[in-house]
Amino acid sequence: MPDNVRAAAPRTVLHLSQPVEGGVARVVTDLVRAQTRAGLRAVVACPPGGTLSGDAAAAGAEVVPWPASREPGPSLYGETVRAARLVRRIGPDLVHAHSAKAGLAARLALRGRLPTVHQPHAWSFDAVGGATARLARYWERLATRWADRVLCVSEDERRHGVEAGVRARWAVIRNGVDTERFRPADADARARARATLPALDGLPPHAPLVVCVGRLCRQKGQDVLLRAWPEVTARVPDARLVLVGDGPWRRTLGEAAPRRALFAGAADDTVPWYAAADVVVLPSRWEGMALVPLEAMACGRPVVLTDVTGAAESLPAGHAGHCLVPPEHPDALARALTGLLTDPRLRDDLGRRALEHVRSSCDVRRTATLVARLYDEVLAERSAAPSPEIPHPLRTEPSIDPPTDPSTEPSVPPRLGPSPHTPDDRSVPPYPEPSPHTLDDPSALPNPEATERTRR
Repeated sequence: MPDNVRAAAPRTVLHLSQPVEGGVARVVTDLVRAQTRAGLRAVVACPPGGTLSGDAAAAGAEVVPWPASREPGPSLYGETVRAARLVRRIGPDLVHAHSAKAGLAARLALRGRLPTVHQPHAWSFDAVGGATARLARYWERLATRWADRVLCVSEDERRHGVEAGVRARWAVIRNGVDTERFRPADADARARARATLPALDGLPPHAPLVVCVGRLCRQKGQDVLLRAWPEVTARVPDARLVLVGDGPWRRTLGEAAPRRALFAGAADDTVPWYAAADVVVLPSRWEGMALVPLEAMACGRPVVLTDVTGAAESLPAGHAGHCLVPPEHPDALARALTGLLTDPRLRDDLGRRALEHVRSSCDVRRTATLVARLYDEVLAERSAAPSPEIPHPLRTEPSIDPPTDPSTEPSVPPRLGPSPHTPDDRSVPPYPEPSPHTLDDPSALPNPEATERTRR
């Protein structure tokens, strides 16, 4: 890690994350590994289970439990109070909230009282529709006042936030991957991977192989891929498809799977799967900037992606015509996969250029350095601003305090007044403050469309 990262870094960073598996967990783990090597005290607060707590601890971070569910609801108030208690106990210089739930709880708990970076890792309003999406957009517009920076993993993600009416103090730092871990496999390593991966038992040595790595869920779009696969095998009869991962859609996808589509389950190490693959595919419905394509390209493999947020930015120049298809379009997905499976020379050329692209632009060490500089900017801005003494992250009046017994929760939410550290007024949306009593039920927030009509 460069010396400038060590010099610029804050003493303690608290990473708050609800996702404990998948891309968000890997981003957090990579960041804390770099930060602890640079001399920081990195603390990760996350729910039990999954891979994050073990991986973050192995990377040198302190890990503390923060029970939290994926969805907003009645548990939100307790999650927010527990987040505030953690902040009070750990005493971080900066809080880095990852993904929607942690961003919600952290910003409600702190209200700008500590330097705060919120990283959406894909916008929550892309995952839902109707009234829920409108509420999510309203919340992001409101909560941006309590983040010193909203950190996006692609310029496309930032632009999408702007179009949704989020007026933040933006930063864009693209995702990166460990190019020492993810690197090309030679012919022997490829043969070993095909021979030793249990799901490939009986696969002919030279059979065309497409691999899809990702959680089995609606976001990742494996159902669209399974609908496309019969068209691929009609043109390439000996091709095989392997879905690597697990998730809530496992049973449904298994029931819909066509011939020559296999399920390998979750993998602790995906490198052998990239080594075995001819093509890696990710048919997502939404993303911020997915890690799987970067990992695959770092291994010298061509990828086929749906044109969702961040996808085009992750590809080398000139690859979109071969590698990018519309989301939820099985015919286009089948054509792109068939085109690569039937043209080995094109695959090799795309794989070589993809490798060069990731090594030059998407190395995780570069990402970590830029994040450290962002922390430095935020802390420098805060140190230059007036800093009144704040006795407690959850209270604005001395008479109100959360209970000291962690096994109990207060029956009435504490009053959460405006932050003395509200960032630049240009980032504050002209919406009313929510009542503190809406913390138990986010749906009680005022309707943003009605608010807009009132303002007009």
